[in-house]
Amino acid sequence: MGIEWPEIPYGAWRETCSALHLYAQVVGKYRLARTPWVNHSWHATLYVNARGLGTSLVPDGPGGTEIAFDLIDHAIIGKASNGRTASFPLGPGSVADFHARFVELLGEIDATPDFDGCPNEIPNPVPFRDDVAPRPYDADAVTRYFQACVAVERVFQQFRTGFLGKISPVHLFWGSFDLAVTRFSGRRAPLHPGGIPALPDSVTSEAYSHELSSAGFWPGGGGVDFPAFYSYAYPAPDGFAEARVAPGEAYFDKTLGEFLLPYEAVRRSSDPEVTLMRFLESTYRVAADLAGWDRAALECQLGRPGIPRVV
Repeated sequence: MGIEWPEIPYGAWRETCSALHLYAQVVGKYRLARTPWVNHSWHATLYVNARGLGTSLVPDGPGGTEIAFDLIDHAIIGKASNGRTASFPLGPGSVADFHARFVELLGEIDATPDFDGCPNEIPNPVPFRDDVAPRPYDADAVTRYFQACVAVERVFQQFRTGFLGKISPVHLFWGSFDLAVTRFSGRRAPLHPGGIPALPDSVTSEAYSHELSSAGFWPGGGGVDFPAFYSYAYPAPDGFAEARVAPGEAYFDKTLGEFLLPYEAVRRSSDPEVTLMRFLESTYRVAADLAGWDRAALECQLGRPGIPRVV
C-alpha cells in the first residue's frame, strides 16, 4: 500500500489551522524556555511522529519531559521521566483556554510552567492568555494535515541523506508553521536585515548566519492561500529568481522571494515522492551552482536502508 497524500484545501480549515498554529506556538515556547540554544534555533522545533507532532525530550522537571500533539485521537499528552503523565483533549475553544490547560498539564507532570506568553512571527500578536476568541477544531482536517506531514517528512528525510555537509533535521518551525530541511555550504553569510514580525532581529541574524538552501512545506497562510512547498537560498545568488526548476508547476514568487510548488501538483502527480524530490533537488542545485558551492565535497548518493555509505 502506497503512502497517503490526502487532500488538504487550506480554505476549508483555515481557522482550525490558525488555531493549531497558535497551539503549537504555546508548546514550542515551553520547549524554547527549557532547552539550551542550538544553532539556527533548532532546539525549539517540533518533530513529526507516529501520531502527530512532538517536542522530543525536554530537559526539565524530574529529568526530562515530552509533549506530544496526538492528531489522530486529538489530545495533548505530557510525559515525564518519573513516570507522570497528563493529557487533555483538543477541540473547539480559545487560545487562552488551551494555554491555561497546558500550564495545568505541566504542573501535573512536575514540569516548569514558566515560558514566554506571546506568539512570534505573527503580525499584531495577542498574548496567549488574552486570546479569548472562540476557535473551531475540524478534527478530520487536522488528521489529514498530519497524514500529509508524514508523506512529506518521508521525502524530506530521503533528500537529507544525499548531503555530507551541515544539514538540519527535518523539523517543524512553530513560528511560521512550516516543516523544513536546510542545507549549508559551510560559508558565513552576510548579516540578515531582520524585520520579521514579532521576532527579535538577533534570533533572525543567528538563524541566517551561514549560507544556506532551505526547503519546506506550508499548509497555507503567510501569503500563500494554498498548501505549498517552498525553496529559497540565503543569500539569494544572482540569477536565482530567473532559474528554471522542476517540475513544470513550480514557479518563483517575487513577493516571497522563493520558489513555490503547489501541494496539489505533487498529490495529483503519478508519483508524488518523485515529483517532490525533483523540486527539492532542482531548486537546491540552482542555489548551489549559482553561489559556487563545492558540490563535489558536499554531496553523496541518497541513502538506502542497510547499506553503509562508501567512503
